[in-house]
Amino acid sequence: MMPNINPRQMEQMMRKMGISQTDIDASQVIIVCPDKRIVIENPSVQKVNMSGKINYQISGNEHIETNKSSTPEMSEDDIQTVMDQTSSTQEEAIQALVDTKGNLAEAILLLTAEKEE
Repeated sequence: MMPNINPRQMEQMMRKMGISQTDIDASQVIIVCPDKRIVIENPSVQKVNMSGKINYQISGNEHIETNKSSTPEMSEDDIQTVMDQTSSTQEEAIQALVDTKGNLAEAILLLTAEKEE
C-alpha cells in the first residue's frame, strides 16, 4: 500500500476511480495448462473490478504438477492405418502419432514428408 494513507482513505479513493476489491475465501487455486497444473496452496485471492473489467490477484505457496500422461490415446486401428498409408514400422507410426498428439492425418503427412526427404 501507499505510506501515510489509511486503508479507509485508500478504499474511498479506489471507489472514486471505479475500482472495487473483494477478498475471496479459497483453500486452493489450480491453473490448468496443456502440459502441467499450477497449484497454489493457502492462497490469498482478491477479485478486483476496475470499471467492469474483472481481475484476480493471487498469492500463496505454489507447486507444479506435470501431467502424468502426455501420451495421447491411440487405437490399434490408428497405428495400422498410419503403417499402411506410409509403409512405416509400428514404432515409427506410434512415434508419429505421439508427435502429432494422436492426429491421424498429421501423423501420415509427417511420415510421408520424412520419406520424401
